[in-house]
Amino acid sequence: MNFGLVLPLANEENDFQPFFGDLAAALKPYPDARAYLVLDHVSIDRTMDLCRDFTLKNPQFIIVFEPKNRNVVDAYIRGYREALSHGHDIIIEMDAGYSHDPAAIPEILAAFSEGCACVFGSRFIRGGSMEDASLKRRFLSRGGTFLANLLLGTRLNDMTSGYQGFTKDVVARFASYPLRSRAHFYQTELRYLLRNYKSREIPIRYRTPSPSVRAGSVLNSLGTLWYYFVRRATGNSISL
Repeated sequence: MNFGLVLPLANEENDFQPFFGDLAAALKPYPDARAYLVLDHVSIDRTMDLCRDFTLKNPQFIIVFEPKNRNVVDAYIRGYREALSHGHDIIIEMDAGYSHDPAAIPEILAAFSEGCACVFGSRFIRGGSMEDASLKRRFLSRGGTFLANLLLGTRLNDMTSGYQGFTKDVVARFASYPLRSRAHFYQTELRYLLRNYKSREIPIRYRTPSPSVRAGSVLNSLGTLWYYFVRRATGNSISL
């Protein structure tokens, strides 16, 4: 299957070698697959040097350097656009650093083979888990899912995970849409905007999340959620 992976990277030196070793092994059965490593000036460790060395030895991996990125959403969208330009039928996003397990890729691809346009990783269905997470992170993830479903009328089990994939037609729609999110809430925003497409949740193991969430990210999330709630409540809901 012709698919691309989008992976923004920032300060990934500690887990780089084991993670990308496993990811390279997971991609071996798919010689046409490509992984787009999106980098900017955020990293202050050896992430860029490690990427350069790794891509020289592994041609399935491609560096996308974009110094104009303002936030993680810019990095994701830049990666999606790069993957689109290479003609991939399916594009999957995942985190580097072992938050997301490369072993889940075959199950994601299987869902697309069944006709799905969107496939969302879920930590909160049977077979999924959220490992090594603080009580605060668990509360934010589960609470965010509950609040989003309540206010937006969605019914997914996990509205805040970032391991997800889309057909190229779906990516083309949201890659040009002016997303309001500036942090990881954009994954919730996408789930809402794409609610009318055929989708499926698959179980994922989410590991070693970052210990803190910035206050600015939380405020942006609440503001974005409120915007779409008001639009929905006034009969002006938005979908892509």
